[in-house]
Amino acid sequence: MSNFGDIFMFDIGTVFGKLLIAAVLGGLIGWERERRGRPAGLRTHLLVCLGVTLIMLVSEHIFVQYQVYKQDSILRIDPARIAAQVVTGIGFLGAGTIMRFKGSVRGLTTAASLWVVAGIGLAIGSGFIIPAIFTAFIAIMTLILLPKVESEIKKDKYITMKMLIAGQEHFLDNIRSVLERYSLKLQTYKFERDFQKNEIMYDINVKYKDEEMLMLASNEMTKTIRDIKKLGWE
Repeated sequence: MSNFGDIFMFDIGTVFGKLLIAAVLGGLIGWERERRGRPAGLRTHLLVCLGVTLIMLVSEHIFVQYQVYKQDSILRIDPARIAAQVVTGIGFLGAGTIMRFKGSVRGLTTAASLWVVAGIGLAIGSGFIIPAIFTAFIAIMTLILLPKVESEIKKDKYITMKMLIAGQEHFLDNIRSVLERYSLKLQTYKFERDFQKNEIMYDINVKYKDEEMLMLASNEMTKTIRDIKKLGWE
């Protein structure tokens, strides 16, 4: 039976040091996500990195403990097998942070940061300390600095225009014409006729870059298309 000292076949300071580094690096990345109000923040990232580091330490400990077996032994110990299961399993935790909200998807960056934190934990647990610190530094800089760069990029955005028009006359060509004049592109659309109320409800998906153009297009539609009862964007 192994005694208490056998549990720490690595130097105790090294084991505790790795766990401490994992907590610090995971916490730093989690802090950035926390300040942006993301669902997986400081505690989640810290615990993931800490837990994965411990799993890697346990995996290496098992490998060292069973090194006494010869090469031709029926028993095979591979420290990478547990790590491989971590890489697979972290995907389920990441998936829980991804949400669909009004036609857009949120949480992808947080899911990616959790996956990176898991990799950092594995690296720390296996003694790959310097690359783990460098990776954490790059991840933190990416999360802090790149949003500022992304905000300067004119990106395609998507929004749904909802329009309620009295009568049964089809105004799709008019709507498309107004949108194009303001550099708005009609992507897809659907409409629903209500014969009892004598009105048509349009749901039109629009691609745009400048939000000001949405307001200008709305103003022109209210002037050129008669009998508009409701008009909104969501």
